[in-house]
Amino acid sequence: MSPAGRLARTPHPAALGSALTHPHVTTDFSEAQLELITGVHESASDCLKELTDIHAFVHAGIGDELLWATSMPCIADPEHTIPVGRYGDSNVGRSKTVYRLGLGHRYGRLMQTISGIHYNFSLPEALWDVIAHAHGISADRDFVTDAYFALIRNFRRHSWLLIYLFGSSPAVCRSFAQGESGLAEWDSGTLYLPYATSLRMGRLGYQSEAQSSLHISYNTLEQYAETMHSALTRPYPRYEAIGVQDVDGQYRQLSTALLQIENEFYGTIRPKRRTMPSERPLAALADRGVEYVEVRCLDLDPFAEVGIDTDTMHFLDVFLLLCLLAQSPPDSPEESEFMWRNQLAVVEEGRRPELTLAMGGEALGWARELIDGCAELAAAMDAGIGGDAHMQAVEAQRHKVEAVAATPSARVLAAMTAKREGFFDFAMGQSLAHRGGFRGGRLTPERQGEFAAMSERSLAEQVAIEAADTESFDEYLERFLAFGPRPGKPLP
Repeated sequence: MSPAGRLARTPHPAALGSALTHPHVTTDFSEAQLELITGVHESASDCLKELTDIHAFVHAGIGDELLWATSMPCIADPEHTIPVGRYGDSNVGRSKTVYRLGLGHRYGRLMQTISGIHYNFSLPEALWDVIAHAHGISADRDFVTDAYFALIRNFRRHSWLLIYLFGSSPAVCRSFAQGESGLAEWDSGTLYLPYATSLRMGRLGYQSEAQSSLHISYNTLEQYAETMHSALTRPYPRYEAIGVQDVDGQYRQLSTALLQIENEFYGTIRPKRRTMPSERPLAALADRGVEYVEVRCLDLDPFAEVGIDTDTMHFLDVFLLLCLLAQSPPDSPEESEFMWRNQLAVVEEGRRPELTLAMGGEALGWARELIDGCAELAAAMDAGIGGDAHMQAVEAQRHKVEAVAATPSARVLAAMTAKREGFFDFAMGQSLAHRGGFRGGRLTPERQGEFAAMSERSLAEQVAIEAADTESFDEYLERFLAFGPRPGKPLP
């Protein structure tokens, strides 16, 4: 954000390297929307250390601009002034920009500036061997993939609990409430709901009328590929009306399908596999199976200087392992509808004491059952690795169930009440405080040098990619979109 708290219109800072190729710093929808990426770690503390280092590097590279501390930005500027991400002149870089232009035409640029945390989770090979041995089979690709899909099904059933525990967006700037929002007025610039947890995960967030009728099955990889393939190849009338190109031949979107690419599907969790250059995610999954899952329902924690803390990470590990090990019945379109209703109920009224949910009854009672299951598993995890970090994390979440004032959403509203301020002033204050904590440098000269070298290499890599292109963008796009997944058959 600019020093005044508006979305920055400056290009991606050169000091941060290439958004196309840097391993740790890229952009999401907008040039202003940084995406900070850690490597894979075996401990929450190591992951948080690297994430903190990346933040320190970014703070040093953006001058007097700010990293916004909340998931919901505060923008009063016209939508067309929100700058989409730019990734250079290569075919792959251009396709990333066209995809974002398409998102803007389909859903509006304002919605795309909402941010959150993507928490990637996988199990080490040795643990897969233990789990498979308990079933009397080997931990081959099919076993691991089926187990991850079982995890995903359970996660979708229970992810409402994470929204209650970690939701941090009970209020928004009025600029986000276009038309009749159903929100109450906090002050002239802020709207909220008194029992809300994460408005980002509700009607104001990443939701799509076009996708509302889309049921993606997570029962098997084959069913997932089949339903996703349909969404990627079926033209959607409203997107056909937008057109792929304008009258001057400039691209407006990648395609007119319901989904341009796999990542356009707004889910709380995704099956993932690292891809090779120009490989489609669905093709990678079909070829090599699920490698990890990506959790997508977490708000940035405005009270944590890097948006998340180790307690949250430890609890997520326990929760995800519980989802993996518990019985996981097949999903259905009817159950998906119930899960959406539960999500919306917790988004808007999660802190209301008498809240009831579909399939689970009284919300607090269901939450206690899940926390008890997590506690049993956390005790076993701590016994295996030593210490009590996982149990402490579970008990911290139990406290939020028993004392609603301890939830991040309640704390946000309490802070706004204490200072008699609206959402903008709260978010601005937290953003300035976090920046102040990184002032003066948090990196050793050696670590700063490592990041600077990464930036230089990434810029050189982008130039090399651009120089290596041998086909036109039209040809590249036709080839990229024609990957042709066929359900039940290998993908090229």
